[in-house]
Amino acid sequence: VDLDNLCMPDIAELSVKLPAEHFFETCNYKNGDTVKSFNLRKFFCKSGISALPEATFSSDHLAAIVCLICFKDSPYIVLYISLPHVIFDGTAAVALFNNWAECTRNLDNPDHKLKYPPVNDCKVVRDYFDTVTAIEPPHTKHFKDLGAESLVKVPPGAIAALLLAAPDIPAFEEQHLLHFTAEKLEQLRQDVDKAQTTNLALAALLTKTILQANIQIFNSMPTWSYVMFLYDCRHHTEVPMTYSGNLSFSAVAPLESQTVLDGSYKEIAQAIKEHCSKVSSEYAKLLIYTVKNEIGVLFQAGISLCNSPDTSY
Repeated sequence: VDLDNLCMPDIAELSVKLPAEHFFETCNYKNGDTVKSFNLRKFFCKSGISALPEATFSSDHLAAIVCLICFKDSPYIVLYISLPHVIFDGTAAVALFNNWAECTRNLDNPDHKLKYPPVNDCKVVRDYFDTVTAIEPPHTKHFKDLGAESLVKVPPGAIAALLLAAPDIPAFEEQHLLHFTAEKLEQLRQDVDKAQTTNLALAALLTKTILQANIQIFNSMPTWSYVMFLYDCRHHTEVPMTYSGNLSFSAVAPLESQTVLDGSYKEIAQAIKEHCSKVSSEYAKLLIYTVKNEIGVLFQAGISLCNSPDTSY
């Protein structure tokens, strides 16, 4: 990230003319726990605010947007933060919220120290990967072979411009959301393969379903069906869990579409696991090299991981 070309956020304040309790939802779990959560869909439907601003690093270099939302006659506030994924990953974003909440609860104690203070120095990542030997993930070779004759040659200095030219993630209201209860997900896992995780069972269901929808829309069979999982490299390395930057990497399963169409959900789940479970810091280092030195491979992956007449994703 070019720090001289980065717009850090102002903190906007929004006022809602209803108490916060109008947007709460209570869930009672079988183990006796009761969890109260803030329902964003209720908020958009009842608050008079139809959308919240989003950080769009690719179009205006905003690194973050922060909104403080206050409610009528209510002791509650909501802190809304929009962070682009190129800078922060999920672990770092959740840690930021947790640290902010801890600070807020201890404002009357000037000597309070964070229980898990963030590690902000990228040097810990560089030092760790200096000790690692890069190994090529199978999906990297797949994308190299796929675009062997057409890989885009991009000099390192043009990488930022290429990435910034990519479209932003669709706004919340433009995305299609699927809602599953925990019980339904467990039932799905039992039906697909009791030996697999819930994530794999759900991925198998979506892989076949999206391929079938793809064929129906484009009236043709795509050659490849891709499944991508993100994994947090903190869990696979000695980098501290409190590192505050983006340390997520992708594992991709390239599956032949005909195999997906003919296979059972159990077979699809096993195939995805075969490709995506072999994640390691050695793979991560090769991906870092790919971004630095072989941006054309990343570009080939980018144009392949989509739904088109040629690919299902």
